[in-house]
Amino acid sequence: MFGARQTGKTTIVQSRYPGAWYVNLLQEETFYGYSKEAGLFRKQAEEQIVRQGKKTIIIDEVQRIPELLNDVQVLIDKFKDVRFVLTGSSARKLKRKGVNLLAGRAVDRRLFPYVSSEIAGDFSLETVLKYGSLPGIYGKAPELMKDQLTAYVNTYLREEIRQEGLVRNLGGFSRFLDIAASQNTEIVSFSDMARECWVSSHTIKSHYEVLEDTMIMFALQPWQRSARKRLVSHPRYYFFDLGVANAVNKRLGMELEPGIRGRLFEAFIILELYRHIHYAASDATLFFWRTNMGAEVDCVVEKHGKLVAACEIKSSRTIDSRDLSGLKSFRDDNPDTPCFIATITDAPYEKSGVRILPWPMLIQELAQKF
Repeated sequence: MFGARQTGKTTIVQSRYPGAWYVNLLQEETFYGYSKEAGLFRKQAEEQIVRQGKKTIIIDEVQRIPELLNDVQVLIDKFKDVRFVLTGSSARKLKRKGVNLLAGRAVDRRLFPYVSSEIAGDFSLETVLKYGSLPGIYGKAPELMKDQLTAYVNTYLREEIRQEGLVRNLGGFSRFLDIAASQNTEIVSFSDMARECWVSSHTIKSHYEVLEDTMIMFALQPWQRSARKRLVSHPRYYFFDLGVANAVNKRLGMELEPGIRGRLFEAFIILELYRHIHYAASDATLFFWRTNMGAEVDCVVEKHGKLVAACEIKSSRTIDSRDLSGLKSFRDDNPDTPCFIATITDAPYEKSGVRILPWPMLIQELAQKF
């Protein structure tokens, strides 16, 4: 189970498997013990299985010692009735050449901050737009949410990423992080950003890869009919949580200007759809659509090579003809694709063949297509 820090991985696995043997690699004593003595984990695990009768073993933050995956494979092959639950907040070290990824033996799942339906009884769009929806933070007093999100950015995004050896130049990474946050939801040009950060395009690409591997950001690629062209086009990047993005941008607790609010609402809808796709273990993929002339659509959903939906996201209650222009251009080339606009309106209606839906209804309807 992969997910950014504080998304609730430990809470979920411990509550699901209360009798499991639990190994936390964030504890320095445990981390250094297994790092120094090869085979120690396997010996202890066999003791827990044979003498203590444990049927489930949990390893938290397994990416800190990827070599333990070799021991896990040996134990899986030896003890057929024992379950291993592995959590991680980074795939960076697990991508190294030679790391055992338990091919054919492991199921990969992701965990995210709350989706709106998980906190339906206590959901506040205003709170999510300002402070995000991280478990353990959402729903607390505003000042406490602000303090915890600020600490998250300062102690994890900046310090722990450096301590884990994922970046070498912390000052350069901090400058990059500030600019990346300011461009959240926007199309990113590595070369343009490199000039702003005074580094190479390769370094910018590497920094984004770090944020993707640590589940802090994900890329939304432009949709084009040619898969080859997708690889050379500029993506949009989204922070995994709006509160974290706002903390990096230093606008926690501020009243949201209309332009910023619109961007945050767009990101909120994209995050909801992205999380639902992963929770459904769906083959659907999100893209955005943009022409060389500037016409664009915020979200396009493709499944099994077929477009199943195109959606614009507007934080207003009223929709005029200008709001329909991107979808009209898109529909010229893709007339059979259902088109939607997600808004904060109270009731659904149709305009020029486009369904205009309250955003919860849009989430529900698109989730059925996943």
